[in-house]
Amino acid sequence: MRVRIHRGTQEIGGSCIELANDAGERIVVDVGRPLWAGWDEEVATPEVSGFVDADASLLGVVISHPHLDHYGLLRQVRDDVPVFVGREAAALLEAASYFSPISGRIRAAAHLEHRRPFAMGGFRITPFLNDHSAFDAYSLLIEADGRRLFYTGDIRGHGRKAAMFEELLDEPPSDVDALLMEGTHIRRDPGHDDADLEREDELEDRFVELCASTVGTVAVFGSAQNLDRLVTVYRAAKRSGRKLVIDLYGATVAAATRATIPQPGFDALRVYVPNRQRVLVKQSREFDRVERIRPHRVFLEEVAAHPERFMFHVPSSTARELIRGGALTSAGTAVWSLWDGYLRQQSGLALASLLAQHEIPMPQVHTSGHASMKDLRRLVGAIRPSRVVPIHSEAGDRYPDLFAGVDCHADGDWWEVKSA
Repeated sequence: MRVRIHRGTQEIGGSCIELANDAGERIVVDVGRPLWAGWDEEVATPEVSGFVDADASLLGVVISHPHLDHYGLLRQVRDDVPVFVGREAAALLEAASYFSPISGRIRAAAHLEHRRPFAMGGFRITPFLNDHSAFDAYSLLIEADGRRLFYTGDIRGHGRKAAMFEELLDEPPSDVDALLMEGTHIRRDPGHDDADLEREDELEDRFVELCASTVGTVAVFGSAQNLDRLVTVYRAAKRSGRKLVIDLYGATVAAATRATIPQPGFDALRVYVPNRQRVLVKQSREFDRVERIRPHRVFLEEVAAHPERFMFHVPSSTARELIRGGALTSAGTAVWSLWDGYLRQQSGLALASLLAQHEIPMPQVHTSGHASMKDLRRLVGAIRPSRVVPIHSEAGDRYPDLFAGVDCHADGDWWEVKSA
């Protein structure tokens, strides 16, 4: 079995891996959009035969999880190439596509299931449900020609599904020849190596404390697709005696996944429809989207009358209308619950300026979707691969100092998975 990493050996995100067996059959794992690409920026599709022109040797594409940096260029791949993805991941992206066309839809040939292997030609693939900030995310054991490669995808051990990480450590795949391992938290600064990352239940406690110390509304700015965080904020709101308000986008995404995720119909959960989403519904004439949430809908006048009763989990783009509607004032608190790098971008700087103008504090309450160095060491110790290969890291050249048996490869280079 041979492998070529098209993108990811020197950067976080944009992952794309091509694998070939001795029979000449090929599969691709992830077709990610680079994180450095702007929303309107054209990015070339990785040079994989079969992506643009027909090539029967390309058997299909496997998408590990529904984050743009792992599936965002899939729309540029021929429609007749079979795609494999988690069932709930596909449902989430289908729901999100109405609000965000860049999310796209995935027409899956089949769905990934935890520890249930399937075949594509001479390849045998076993998905492992993992803990990540993306819903329905998988690691993958890929076997061909008597070789075994384990691709972590994006993984962590401190989220709402931390039990899946512990299960992987307790029951790891055996005889792994190559561990293709993400290293988001392998940084240039070695001082970061021993850093602890907050658990989601710890974030929940912090949100409860914020609710207790805030007289007005607590508005959490986060991602509608981070369902772990939605659960965290909902639990914190319930513990604090507040109603959680999500937007129509968040309500739609949550309802598309599973009944255990907080969604319209849950106790003390309400739905706010921001102006941009009202316009979208009106233009598309899909009024049933609002009609379905009518019994749970809340308007800003109600929140403004009793701000101490409410907590929001909404995108930061709603900040201005929350302020204009009197739902978020200097008596309230805005919370940044996303990667802090976004705050250094133009939209983040504008948000900070707006909140400062209205004397609204904005603490950060967030944790990473990626494994700490400590958990990466535990993972390598449990799997005990013959070789470790860096991916999804800006400091892949540090791997040899941190793990035994490391092979570093450049983007675009073919390399062979060798047995122990």
